[in-house]
Amino acid sequence: MSKRINDTILKAYKGEDTDYTPAWFMRQAGRSQPEYRELKEKYSLFEITHQPELCAYVTRLPVENYGVDAAILYKDIMTPLPAIGVDVEIKAGIGPVIDNPIRNLADIEKLGELNPEADIPYVLDTIRILTEEQLDVPLIGFSGAPFTLASYMIEGGPSKNYSKTKSLMYREPEAWFALMEKLADMIITYVDAQVKAGVKAVQIFDSWVGSLNAADYRVFIKPVMTRIFSELKKHNVPLITFGVGARHLLLEWNDLPVDVIGLDWRTSIAEARKMGVTKVVQGNLDPTILLTDWETIERRTKAILDEGMQHGKHVFNLGHGVTPDIKPETLKKLTALIHSYTHK
Repeated sequence: MSKRINDTILKAYKGEDTDYTPAWFMRQAGRSQPEYRELKEKYSLFEITHQPELCAYVTRLPVENYGVDAAILYKDIMTPLPAIGVDVEIKAGIGPVIDNPIRNLADIEKLGELNPEADIPYVLDTIRILTEEQLDVPLIGFSGAPFTLASYMIEGGPSKNYSKTKSLMYREPEAWFALMEKLADMIITYVDAQVKAGVKAVQIFDSWVGSLNAADYRVFIKPVMTRIFSELKKHNVPLITFGVGARHLLLEWNDLPVDVIGLDWRTSIAEARKMGVTKVVQGNLDPTILLTDWETIERRTKAILDEGMQHGKHVFNLGHGVTPDIKPETLKKLTALIHSYTHK
């Protein structure tokens, strides 16, 4: 029997009125937490995510330490890729590195299919542990989006300009669309399994899609994103999209069958509403602000909350992920400020 959870954030994601503005922080699990750093001295990210009890502990920590209104599953967007034939390694200080990058249609046709129960049972077991026994807030599942995953698969790792990715997209559209559909199949299967295991909302990270202009997004990305979100709608859980440097894509996202649009710190809530964004918005304090003095943090946070309360349909988050140098006590104090300042 699942324990009763605080569902404030789920109500907010549906655009309903809530008693206060709920909050969680991208990359809240791990990185800046001393308990996590202690674990990392013994285990790699790969080893932690493959041990459900340990992974559940890391996922749960920020809920206990910061008082946030949701947990987000501790894992990496690369998690499902090895199962379809992508040799990926997470290298410290670099990020995901892929030794067999995609170069052509033949490489894409070699990619396999994801079988979650066989390929990633540890992810599903972690979700079950958290949702059946441990959490009193909703658990958010996630996946990378096709463009962002493809960028790693084609570049072979992180990139500043995504030149190989965009070159393949422009030069070989047949190969590009084949890759998009292959990744869409994997993402839909992956998220289906997460929801069935117990996650209550899903965020799709299209972190690097802001490198495309709006016209190219409409041609090369929007159809596959529409398909993914349309198929995931059957689960009746909130669907969130997020990317950085994507102000020019906000109205394209507003057209998608999503419930929530994540804003980075470059676009204010008021600006997004003025542009025509009508969906629930999530965001969007610059994480760097959390490295300043409390007076600055408080002032900037209240300004975001004021806009959120004025324009409605807002869930507080950062404009990108928690960085390792942000102090846990700052995040705890921030959560308390958000809750107290917006409480009705």
